[in-house]
Amino acid sequence: MLKSVKSKLSGVGRKKEGAPDANTAQTSDAGNVSGSQASGSGVGASSKENPSSSASAIPPMEVLYDKNKPLFLFRDVVAAERQTLFIKKLQLCSYTFDFTDATAHVREKEIKRQTLLELVDYVNQGQGKFTEAVFEDCSYMLAQNLFRGLPPSNHEITGSASGDNFDPEEEEPTLEPSWPHLQIVYEFLLRYVTSNEVDPKIGKKYIDSTFVLKLLELFDSEDPRERDYLKTILHRIYGKFMVHRPFIRKAINNIFYRFIYETERHNGIAELLEILGSIINGFALPLKEEHKVFLQRALLPLHKPKCVAMYHQQLSYCVTQFVEKDPRLADTVLRGLLKYWPVTNSQKEVLFLGELEEVLELTQASEFVKTMLPLFRQISACINSSHFQVAERALFLWNNDYIVNLVAQNRQVLLPVCFGAFERNAQNHWNAAVGGLTINVRKMLMEMDQPLFEKCQKEWEQEVLASATEEQNRQQYWKKVEALADKSTTA
Repeated sequence: MLKSVKSKLSGVGRKKEGAPDANTAQTSDAGNVSGSQASGSGVGASSKENPSSSASAIPPMEVLYDKNKPLFLFRDVVAAERQTLFIKKLQLCSYTFDFTDATAHVREKEIKRQTLLELVDYVNQGQGKFTEAVFEDCSYMLAQNLFRGLPPSNHEITGSASGDNFDPEEEEPTLEPSWPHLQIVYEFLLRYVTSNEVDPKIGKKYIDSTFVLKLLELFDSEDPRERDYLKTILHRIYGKFMVHRPFIRKAINNIFYRFIYETERHNGIAELLEILGSIINGFALPLKEEHKVFLQRALLPLHKPKCVAMYHQQLSYCVTQFVEKDPRLADTVLRGLLKYWPVTNSQKEVLFLGELEEVLELTQASEFVKTMLPLFRQISACINSSHFQVAERALFLWNNDYIVNLVAQNRQVLLPVCFGAFERNAQNHWNAAVGGLTINVRKMLMEMDQPLFEKCQKEWEQEVLASATEEQNRQQYWKKVEALADKSTTA
């Protein structure tokens, strides 16, 4: 049981039409409380249909915060009056405070915090089905507290966002100053969405597409605590309100498109991908065409941004889920990885190699054949990378028995492609660990098919000799050109 408020608030009924609304209450003597942080569009459809409800039904703040007429605790009233008391407490919590000044309205802030805790406890206990009036006031209270303009990031204020040296992982996140209240409001929303007392048929009118869009906008918050709550709540909404599922997927897609092709700046991509990972896991088979399009147009292009490391783990999980559900998509995924393969970012390349191994483990032999040539040309380039972590990670692929088995089945094609990379590494790579791994892989390939290995070795030696001869001829040609130039100068 949660703590009761120390100073209980006045019991008042719903105000009549024409009484002061939340904005009028800002001028009261009880405190400078902002009732306009959220737009009315976030309340839901019914608030538009009933203009006399929600905002216009909230009593003035000086009445709600009247210390001489305290509101009762839920346990102190009979069951029939609890929903009315619940509505009054929702109205009280619809007022928001400025937390930038920690010394302002301390008493009122504590009253609201305790009241929010009571609301969470009430919803958690399940006191009966919610009425339309309760839905309206819940939606309004949530909109007033949650839906707000996010402050600019530190790097946007300083202008560092435009620099090439900007690293979002090194930036300190800006924490939400109103979190003491905001956390409890999110907890209330979570319990509210998951409550058995909330009928989805009625609730969908208030937790509507506008409400969902407002929640999705908040995923760009820098505060990781807020994004974690949003992730859980949106997932619960997706599970409970089936009518919203296509809309939620489409809205998330739009966030991805803007991130990939316009801004490359968003704080909540990892959390959104984590939600999608659970959604993809629940896709029915065979996969719908729209889901395959989502993979091609949204998930695979998410490998493109420079900051992919911030969400790569969640992205990799989503991609491998698709291949696991439909192995025929392995060719699409592998070609997508090759398309967005990094050229100058070595740390990103290491991530790609790790994801490549996970995808190859799920790839059937028939799909592997379709893309093995361009794939192993890229792997060979990674083996020869001067960055030792890239070369090392590429060589570790040969420790995977399943991948080695795929190579063995297609060794007549793949060994000639890779052989030169191993020879160059064994002879010239500066890193001793990479050289040692290369020798071990060469030994394994020789044991796999010694005649083929010896054939590739002879072809490699001939190629090296031909290359040396060509280089020698080139040098002789340039010497002749220089001699002719000297003669023309002296003449």
